[in-house]
Parts: sequence; C-alpha cells; structure tokens
Amino acid sequence: MKDISGIEISFKESMKKNGLLVMFSCNTCPVVKRYQARTLEVCKYASANNIGVILLNSNEAARDDGDSYNDMKEYAKQQHYNFNYVVDNNSAMADAFGAKRTPEVFLFNKEEKLVYHGAIDDNANGPDEVTRRHAIIAIDEMVAGKEIAVKETRSVGCSIKRKG
Repeated sequence: MKDISGIEISFKESMKKNGLLVMFSCNTCPVVKRYQARTLEVCKYASANNIGVILLNSNEAARDDGDSYNDMKEYAKQQHYNFNYVVDNNSAMADAFGAKRTPEVFLFNKEEKLVYHGAIDDNANGPDEVTRRHAIIAIDEMVAGKEIAVKETRSVGCSIKRKG
C-alpha cells in the first residue's frame, strides 16, 4: 500500500515486537475529526509499547472529495502524524478486514492474532465523557500477556465510502 511518504509498505513491515495497530480512518469524517486527539494518543501509546501503527484511508469513492492522496499528505502534516498513513486502493483491505467505519481499530499481537476490534473508546461525543478507553486497555492487557477482557466493541463513525 502506498504511504504518504511515497513508499509502498505492508502490514508485515509495519509490525513491531509487540504487535500491530491497524486503524481505518480518513480526512473527512466528522467523527474522525472529533476523535483526532484520541487517535493520536492511541497511536503514540501503541508506538511507545513497541506496537507498529498503520492507518488506512479506504474511502475510494471520496478520493475527489477530500480523501485524495494529496489531501491525505496535507491532513497528516496538519495532524503531525509520525506513523504510516496509506491509501487502501479499491477498499481492498477494508473488505478483507470487514471494516465498516472510520475510525475502526484492529489490534494484533506479536503472533499476528487479532486480539481487539472496535472503537477507540466508549464515547464519540468527546474525551471528557469517556468511561472506558477500549484500545489503550487492550494494548495494556496484550503487552502484559493478559487475556483481553473486552475483545470487541461497536465502532461508531462514518461508513467507509466504497466505489459502486
């Protein structure tokens, strides 16, 4: 997949010692924008815990409406992304993962096993109303070698804009 840096990367290349955090995201969804600080927090937290991070923009049908490759580069620059942000051509990875929304998190352990899938936390309205930080708790449990207490939650946000 083409990263905003211009290079082609894979999930395997993005994986670090403790696993990989994959998040389906975009530039245009109002929920993604409300979650932006929390997205950055989770991605930095994953990186600090030796977990690779890759964000995928699967909005193939919105490439001309704010989710183009150039728009992605500009958005990432504005948001100070220091992790992979890639184009998911034809929503192929979203289809393979069964991803439906932005933002939507998939956390894999070091054995490449999916251990958590769902929302970043339990409140899309704002960080002050969050009572459970699903992704961060799952990262903590995974790194500690514990069973993930909540393996799946319902992600909220905009639907991925697939072509056709």
